[in-house]
Amino acid sequence: MPGVLSAIGNTVSEALSGAGGEMGRRSVEALAGFVYRMRSAAETGGAPDPGASGVDPGFLPVTEAEQRALAAEFGAYARRHPDFARDLVRWARECGWLVPGFIAAVAHTASCPQTLEPVTAAFTDRDFVLATITRLLDEDDKPAGAPVTVLLTGPGGIGKSATAGHCAHQLKNRFPDGQLFMDMAGESGTARRTPSEALVDFLDVLGVRPGNVPVGTQQQAQLFRDCTAGRRLLVVLDDVHEYDQIKPLLPASSGCLVIVTSRSRLDQLVADRGAHPITLGPLSTTDSVRLLTRIAGPERMAGDDRTARALAAQCGGIPLALCTTGARFAMREHLTPQTVLREMSEWAGGPRGEAPFTDGPGPHDVIHRAYEVSYAHLTPQAALLYRMAGTWAWPSITTGPAARVADLPEATTRALLEELAAVHLLEETEEERYRLHDRAREHARTRARTQDGEAALAAAVRRTAAWYLRFAAAADFRVIPSRWHLGPAYRTLALPDGRDPYDARAALKELRQERDNLAAAVRAAAHHRFDDLVWQLCEAMWGLHLRLGFHDQWIEIHRLGLAAARRWADEQPEDQRMVGRMLVQLGFAYMQRGQTDDATTLFQEAAAEDATIGHHRGQATAIECLGLLHLQQNDGPEAERQFREAQRILRRIRPGGDGYEDLPRALALLAHHIGRALRQQRRYADAADLLHEALAQFRAMVQPDLYNEGRVYMSLGETYRDAGDLHRARICLDKAIETMDQEGAELQHADAAELRASCAEDLGYLDDAAEDLYTAATLYEKGGDLVSLARVRIRLARMA
Repeated sequence: MPGVLSAIGNTVSEALSGAGGEMGRRSVEALAGFVYRMRSAAETGGAPDPGASGVDPGFLPVTEAEQRALAAEFGAYARRHPDFARDLVRWARECGWLVPGFIAAVAHTASCPQTLEPVTAAFTDRDFVLATITRLLDEDDKPAGAPVTVLLTGPGGIGKSATAGHCAHQLKNRFPDGQLFMDMAGESGTARRTPSEALVDFLDVLGVRPGNVPVGTQQQAQLFRDCTAGRRLLVVLDDVHEYDQIKPLLPASSGCLVIVTSRSRLDQLVADRGAHPITLGPLSTTDSVRLLTRIAGPERMAGDDRTARALAAQCGGIPLALCTTGARFAMREHLTPQTVLREMSEWAGGPRGEAPFTDGPGPHDVIHRAYEVSYAHLTPQAALLYRMAGTWAWPSITTGPAARVADLPEATTRALLEELAAVHLLEETEEERYRLHDRAREHARTRARTQDGEAALAAAVRRTAAWYLRFAAAADFRVIPSRWHLGPAYRTLALPDGRDPYDARAALKELRQERDNLAAAVRAAAHHRFDDLVWQLCEAMWGLHLRLGFHDQWIEIHRLGLAAARRWADEQPEDQRMVGRMLVQLGFAYMQRGQTDDATTLFQEAAAEDATIGHHRGQATAIECLGLLHLQQNDGPEAERQFREAQRILRRIRPGGDGYEDLPRALALLAHHIGRALRQQRRYADAADLLHEALAQFRAMVQPDLYNEGRVYMSLGETYRDAGDLHRARICLDKAIETMDQEGAELQHADAAELRASCAEDLGYLDDAAEDLYTAATLYEKGGDLVSLARVRIRLARMA
């Protein structure tokens, strides 16, 4: 049965990588069921036991030899048991549509990614770089599987990023499959991107739905290489700190071009990948004058070539210093080159009181001096905003948090940000979103320490982190409004009447857009020991991480959150509930990554912590998570036991107690979980009864939870389908589809339609099956789940 062997391999691959979504979950559960049906019958000497379950998570056949052995064992058993054979063939047929081979379809159905950043119209010189890259691309003897890789190195401010962007835009027409850009933030320290974070963003723009992105960096890198195989892509990796930061981000296609910028030489990139190193030096005097003229305007620099050349020399040929100086001319109509030359000469030693240059200024000194001269002419409010913006390595700067960091009105702040960008102290990356070059941040922070003091810097960080907490809590509340919360930021939140049905999706998009800044806020608050903000920020990022993943970041910031919660509990002994909250959220991240032992330890610790302080709601949540962990491991009996224990604990909560208002929803969720555990044990009648009970509980809630009603209908459809009652399964899936459509949950709607198509196909209703698959395909395409779209298209093609 070669199809069975392929299905086993696909399922194991999905289980180990953490991808696959709902289809992958069902496939793993089904494989576990077949193993236990077969082996329980072998132990008893009878027919397959339909109630067998209790899967050891180590049952998965990892190696090819183990997979072949299991396939042979299935084949021999199926020949003696027709019912087993029928179910096995149906499962193998569906798994054939799971993976692999679907990623190739992404390359042909994904929109061409265009994520290059805009470049300055004043770009000057560096023609030799473009000529060198063009020559490398035109060589005939490029080895297969090796992209052309170019490494641009040089000190900060020398123009590496601008050169990479300029060359990329000049060459992009040679790469019809798209261009990818990633700022690795290598020199920013706390905001430095991990390979996993970059891979998740790349996979997103390549059309891979977040739910289908594996949790491990190695698996993400494999998926990225699969997505880029055979494609002609241009990849720019900017501001790289070290080789290991980008090693997983390199495609394995000779049709690709990779441009890397770094202040380090990255010798290993050259040795391992054959990267062509190009070192950028200062611009010549002629090109420096040309750049100044382009920035300031030709009329401002005309008539005094000697002064222009002296001014260019003061900037040391450093493009960043030249741009900053030229921007002053552009903004001040009556400013003369002679005045600026005099000012820069006076500041030759940097800020007043510092020693002058002795052996000639280096790039850092020249840039620092240019910033000093520009800073000296800022209005007081602009200078304050500039200093406060440098208090932390924020990945980007927007109006709301900037207003809080400087304690200014938003309208005033908006104008000041434009003023700072106009004189090149800020860079505008998109509409009303800015960033500080790390040299500018260093200068701003130095100025802040001198003029404002460390206490003012810390206060600015607290104001900014508090702004991000309010933002995150409000958005998280819109994503999952009925979840119980501890943080005070949630206390006054309420959903508006007539809420847009797509509002939760919009809120999730907002959280994702600010994801890097939110993580930076956690790190900044932790650095300054603002422990109350740290754990609350982590709580407020629950919806973001639960729905979209980003597991490396999830774990990193929740470790900070747990440490902060412990310190806060020590200082506030009257309330220690946040410790269990952080333990559970961190444990959930480990569970999602498949780190079962770490997750188990944290859930058990959370249950013990909350039991000690008598926090029944937190204790029940921790035990519920232990049940979900066993459900994930296909251990239905133990999952059921944990869920029922969580029920007993919840019923101890009395009116007015913490979590009492959330009790109806919590009990309904547990009823749903237990129904799933019973289905996993193949106790279909009991599972259906309890799932109907869960449905009634959700319907009886004061605030409806239509999404979870739809999830229960999905579970009922799966249960009836597994029990062989295909007509009733279709009825339940009809309701699931109706509910998900009402909720605007397009991907869940598509999954239900795909499952209903399987029921129709088994019944021989091929026209109905095709109609459902067309519906699923339309929704997957609309939702950007190109992996599932490719799978459904294959199913439709096989039905034709």
